[in-house]
Amino acid sequence: MSINRRRFLTQAGLSAITATTAGSRLLDGGNAPAAAGNDRDPLGTDGPLDLETLADPAARLAPVPFHGPWQAGILTRPQPAACFASFDVFAGNRAELVDLLRSLTGVARFLTGGGTPENLGPTAPPSDSGTLGPIVPADGLTVTVSVGSTLFDGRYGLASRKPRHLKTMPSFPNDNLDPAQTGGDLLLQICAGSADTAIHALREIARQTSGVMQIRWRLDGFVAPARPSGVPRNHLAFKDGIANPNVNDPVVGNHLLWVTNGIGEPDWAVGGSYHVCRIIKMFIEFWDRVSLTEQQQMIGRYRDSGAPLDGQLESDIPDFRADPHGAVIPLNAHIRLANPRTSETDPSRIFRRGYNYDRGVDLNGNLDMGLIFNAFQQNLKRQFEATQRRLIGEPMVDYVSPVGGGYFFALPGVQTTQDWYARGLLED
Repeated sequence: MSINRRRFLTQAGLSAITATTAGSRLLDGGNAPAAAGNDRDPLGTDGPLDLETLADPAARLAPVPFHGPWQAGILTRPQPAACFASFDVFAGNRAELVDLLRSLTGVARFLTGGGTPENLGPTAPPSDSGTLGPIVPADGLTVTVSVGSTLFDGRYGLASRKPRHLKTMPSFPNDNLDPAQTGGDLLLQICAGSADTAIHALREIARQTSGVMQIRWRLDGFVAPARPSGVPRNHLAFKDGIANPNVNDPVVGNHLLWVTNGIGEPDWAVGGSYHVCRIIKMFIEFWDRVSLTEQQQMIGRYRDSGAPLDGQLESDIPDFRADPHGAVIPLNAHIRLANPRTSETDPSRIFRRGYNYDRGVDLNGNLDMGLIFNAFQQNLKRQFEATQRRLIGEPMVDYVSPVGGGYFFALPGVQTTQDWYARGLLED
């Protein structure tokens, strides 16, 4: 006798459900309640939503002004989420490069202000991915555009206009740079109140510039909440970014941060800043085996409070002159080498705006975590490189290793609605 396959499977399925239901009633004494609101189809009934219905969390940060003498995302207070993406540029000539930067400006201007994407009609692909919903929130988004030295090769006739100190980032002692995550023609620092806002911005920029520039490397970062207060911590559990120069003071900013007139830089570069981005991997497993006393001696600060070892508060300034032999803060402590606080080394201070990263595990099964060291300055040689040379051989090199990043130049700001990124560089 032939068996109808569909009928057989249907009957078997019903039998299985009946048996399972009966078993459930046996386990709870025969009193299993029916699913609320759908007595006839308990398996098809949705459970109650367990997510609070709140206003869009991405609306929590106000828009950051896009136009100005310098780009947003430098003096802007670090937003919780960031995405760093380096691109190789494939524009065929200078005119195509101009079109690329005009397009990039337009996308960034819209996204940072927020709004409703353009409706291109029912037959065209959407003008926006829609991952943030039908209305794009500003969410404190900033898009900071920096260019690498390779953009000034022979392709676009820009060699004579390269910023004075811009070059390929060298490999310092103890570096382990991976070419696959180093360098690039153009770097985007995308920061926002939430990760999906930053990722959405990268996605839209990549889509609208496809074919003219391609991602070379990318790394997402975050700023941890202050625990319990003050400056946020890095993955080593120490507060990171305590001793930053007050570049909001115009005197300090014009000496340490911004390219100004009269310092030998091209006129178009005024209002820009040298941008150092370093991917620093931390050997977390090894660090966690070191005693707290040794950790604090290597850093020069107390882990819990962030105070220097000769102070009480994280805001206290270490007095190295009162400790010339390093009895309290060792002579090779990180904070002492990075910023000796002498009149001779004060001009080498840099403005840091770092982010933590976590990429899961590496090929050896170790945690792949670290710091996106991110800093801006007026002069690469006088500032970052002088600081880096002082740090060669410090005790911390056993627990951290720079593996990527690069030297870039953060372009001057887009001044008006008619302006665009790098206009001064590309227009004679």
